Amino acid sequence: MNTPQWPLPSAPPAHDSVLFAQAMRDMRLTWRARGVLAELATGYNPGQEPKISELVSLTRAERGAAEGREAFRTAVGELRSLGYLTPDATTVSGVGEHLVVNLAPAADAHLILNRYDHSAHMDGS
Repeated sequence: MNTPQWPLPSAPPAHDSVLFAQAMRDMRLTWRARGVLAELATGYNPGQEPKISELVSLTRAERGAAEGREAFRTAVGELRSLGYLTPDATTVSGVGEHLVVNLAPAADAHLILNRYDHSAHMDGS
């Protein structure tokens, strides 16, 4: 078996599951940005997350079906603009070499409203 460059998580992420679900449904984000956020929020052990430059520098063969560098950069920019990704304390250049996932913006997520009331009523009506 091939060893991945970044170790697979050994435990589920400690993120608030409701905020994570809201982030995954935040209509301010493109599907692409939600995918990047999902990977960064759940795909790595704390402290073992890759640098953004490491992900951007993956070759076409290494990233397989994943979208290209510009698509990734655009998604990261989108997440940064809404506050889902913020530079950590070690990032002095402002470029955001190390980015930290912050799910707090999901509290203000733009969710798709229920057009039809298909919810089950507790009183049986």
